[in-house]
Amino acid sequence: MLPQHRYAVGQRIQFIPGRFDGSAPSGAYTVLRQLPNDAADREYRVKNARDGHERIIRESQMRQGALA
Repeated sequence: MLPQHRYAVGQRIQFIPGRFDGSAPSGAYTVLRQLPNDAADREYRVKNARDGHERIIRESQMRQGALA
């Protein structure tokens, strides 16, 4: 059985972009949706708290609790 999503819809998280994430800004995001996938690294649709931009990120790029 695959692991469940660690973060809940509505939860605020901290996004830590990787070296291949281009200009994606780090910082506070809100989880909008848990995305279904078969990989061990779960995916989420999140929204940037500052500019409102939405993106899809992996669980390995997230940290619990967002900085203000």
